[in-house]
Amino acid sequence: MEGFDTAQGVVLNDSAHQLINDVLVWIGFGTVIGLVAKGIMPGRDPGGAIATVLMGIGGTIMGCGVVSHFTEGERIVPISPLGMLVGVGGTLLILFFYKLLSGYYFLEGDYQTRATRMRLGYSKRRRSAATYED
Repeated sequence: MEGFDTAQGVVLNDSAHQLINDVLVWIGFGTVIGLVAKGIMPGRDPGGAIATVLMGIGGTIMGCGVVSHFTEGERIVPISPLGMLVGVGGTLLILFFYKLLSGYYFLEGDYQTRATRMRLGYSKRRRSAATYED
């Protein structure tokens, strides 16, 4: 193997190197943007760390893709201030719909606040014995 330097490791062409670099940038900034969006939106959030990362990446891709579509082919990356702004906007939109679909904003049935339960004497969970009759 002439010309192969073992210290060089795996040699990639420029397009593969650029693709790997872009994927790592999108994952890194998607994580940061997901954390920022969860910090901005009030309330408890359904989902854990993986959901935050996926929402951040998806929101960043969605926001940057929409802006690059309307700027006639200009590439918007999340490293720029505009990319961070539209990434947070896209992530907030995804987080809003995630909360909406998980039932965070709307509750079915009769909802009682903690103060109402305490006033009515339901402060402790009671178990009722089931009786079955034929």
